[in-house]
Amino acid sequence: MLTSVSQRPRASLGRILDDLGDSLLELVAGDPDHEGEIGGVVIHDPDDEPVHPPGALVLGVGVPAADIAGLVRDVGRRGAVGLVVRAPVALTPELDTAIDEAGLALLGLRRGATWAQLTALLRSLLAEGDVGPAEPESLGGLPSGDLFAVANAIGALLDAPVTIEDRSSRVLAFSGRQDEADPSRVETIIGRQVPEKYARMLTELGVFRDLYRENRPVVVDPTMLGADTISKQRVAIAVRAGDEVLGSIWAAMDGEVTPERAAALQDAAKLVALHMLRVRAGADVQRRLRTDLVSTALEGGLGAGDALARLGLGGKQVVVLAVSLPAARVADQDADPGGLGELDRVADALAVHLSASVPSSAVAVVGGIAFALLPVHGSGPDPEQRAARLAEDFCERLGARLPTVVGVGGVGSDVGGVTASRAAAVRALRVLRDGHHAQRRVARLPDVHTESLLLELRDLAAARGERPMGPIARLLDYDARNDSGLTETLAAWLDALGDVRSAAARLFIHTNTLRYRLRRVEEISGLDLTDPDQRFAAMLQLRMLTPRP
Repeated sequence: MLTSVSQRPRASLGRILDDLGDSLLELVAGDPDHEGEIGGVVIHDPDDEPVHPPGALVLGVGVPAADIAGLVRDVGRRGAVGLVVRAPVALTPELDTAIDEAGLALLGLRRGATWAQLTALLRSLLAEGDVGPAEPESLGGLPSGDLFAVANAIGALLDAPVTIEDRSSRVLAFSGRQDEADPSRVETIIGRQVPEKYARMLTELGVFRDLYRENRPVVVDPTMLGADTISKQRVAIAVRAGDEVLGSIWAAMDGEVTPERAAALQDAAKLVALHMLRVRAGADVQRRLRTDLVSTALEGGLGAGDALARLGLGGKQVVVLAVSLPAARVADQDADPGGLGELDRVADALAVHLSASVPSSAVAVVGGIAFALLPVHGSGPDPEQRAARLAEDFCERLGARLPTVVGVGGVGSDVGGVTASRAAAVRALRVLRDGHHAQRRVARLPDVHTESLLLELRDLAAARGERPMGPIARLLDYDARNDSGLTETLAAWLDALGDVRSAAARLFIHTNTLRYRLRRVEEISGLDLTDPDQRFAAMLQLRMLTPRP
């Protein structure tokens, strides 16, 4: 469907090769015209093999040459349609035989391209078929929302490689024949983003200003950019929907921009606008639908079973992940409504992260928390631990940019189990979000059970309007009148389990001063610090009913 705009399924292996073959992939052996659509992208992991969806395209990251034949046979038995390994690949009789027996295509990832880039491009291509109604729909004679088909049609019309980009110069789609352009274009396609150095040059030269101001094509002379990697002239035109600029079309072509070429670009911009709006509308609908289904599945009730089935999770064991930002970050967002998109970005990043190893997972933001329904296999603690490892990898990738915390629920095999898993995940998440385990970013409920119980006890006390009583009340009253800090002294000593040196160091006072203050605590409050029951009661009141530093 690309250079010739054929009617091949949009997620077929042949479609992948047509789109990415020039820049990223090469066919090593096997038949690329495999019937049916690609069911998902799976990253091979010999230590923790993920579940393969039907018709998977497997990425053999770091697979030694000697192991390729065995891997071909293995993924072939699992129903994969293709295997990608790092090029160059030496074909041997054993490998040829394995490919014939498996009935799949072996592809090579070209030098200079990274696995991360390939994964992002593949998921973008496969997602093209996720949006749209069940019945065939077209805009301008092309499948609705299929920007890659549109890019190829424009490229054929202009006889030049074309990219369609958004306002941030991210590449939304591209035509074939990109290798006919120049190194900068190939770099843009691989990274799915115009490199910052080129974008800065275009901004300084006023190209973007002219592009978004004019309704005609803008020509960029490569000599103006002064870069060795840019040799072909660029012709661009803005894509508009009314007064809104949605993005732009960029063609790498030589020669004069004739009136016919200019008219073709102007007509193409109108068509691209329709498709971009269709993609945006479809994405919004899909997001709302998925959120409704995930919410219904988590809440339980009559519709939960149907929601799980529609998510592809019916009859499967599921672990719920609850993801949020720390409480301080959430407070900042509440003060700045413009920051409310952070959790949506976290949810989108989590969906991409999980899709690499668990393609059938479902992610949505519900009630200010990003939930993930993660299908697992097996029982006991192992599935929870695997889910926790996935969550830890996710937090490490986000780093300090989005310091997320994740609560991991238990394994649920039915509607009630999923609801219980959600409750456990939320309880663990609350402990982390409130900063009670600063060293942790991921936790299961067994890891933080005591802290969770204390938080629930604090909620109960607050709901009843409980106030400190007895010795602690007398101590607080004395501190309020004399600014003596005896309550803080008692709390530090209790936290240090009676270790005078440790408590004194925490308060930055001498040990003799601490001992004196403890005697004053006993005199004023009436506490007997040698009585374990009284110590426990004091600690409980201090933790439940008074603010902690």
